Amino acid sequence: MTLDPDETGPISLGEAKEWTATVVGAHRLREDLTVIRLIGEFVPFAPGQSVEIRTPQHPNMVRRLYPALPPSLDGKLEFHVRTVPGGWCSGSLVSDTRNGDEWRISAPAGWLAVDPDATDVVMIADGVGLAPLRSLLLDLARRENPPATHLFVGGRYPRDLYASDMLYLLTGELPWLTVIPVVQDEQDPDMTDRWYEACRVDIGFHPEEMVPGSLADVVGRFAPLDHHHILVAGRAAVVESTVSRLIETGTHPDAIRYEGF
Repeated sequence: MTLDPDETGPISLGEAKEWTATVVGAHRLREDLTVIRLIGEFVPFAPGQSVEIRTPQHPNMVRRLYPALPPSLDGKLEFHVRTVPGGWCSGSLVSDTRNGDEWRISAPAGWLAVDPDATDVVMIADGVGLAPLRSLLLDLARRENPPATHLFVGGRYPRDLYASDMLYLLTGELPWLTVIPVVQDEQDPDMTDRWYEACRVDIGFHPEEMVPGSLADVVGRFAPLDHHHILVAGRAAVVESTVSRLIETGTHPDAIRYEGF
């Protein structure tokens, strides 16, 4: 089911204001990152929006996360959670989430969306900012004529590109999608991440396919993006610098939608 992509406020279904879902998979991909999958009640958010969640570990604390899948009537949800330095709630979600945990979900909100008449789209994802953009990508795949889309996905090191295998496979399935992996440092650090080592696969982008530099610098080389619909998501500082660089290099502010978190 595709919801109105122009809806930017909370969406209600009947009288329901809160929905429940059960964790069916918590997949630790990095020391600081877990992908959490749930099944439960249908949550009527729009692709690209975030939702509020309450978990058994912190029942009185609300955290806002971005679904990485578009809404589906079978109630499937996926969230990408990364530990925030000094954030004990995010750290607990990454390390302590277990199958069978029941989450309470509410308050869909946000304005990340792709205009129905967009023909050229640029998405820029820093870290787990990939989650809402992946939701939008999968929703675009439902369109009869998806727009040409370039996705810049960034991290400090190659191993920070935690979804490179999934994105690599998507580029083979979606001819209108081009993925540009961006890394600030071309070599991974010497420190071992046992979770990365445990889930390492051979599918993904090779080092020579990765563009060195920050997201702001790399995207700035392609500016001005004066005929594109642009979406930026990720850490607030990275989003701010990227949006500033786009505007400095001639992209009109009205063409950019962004979420920093």
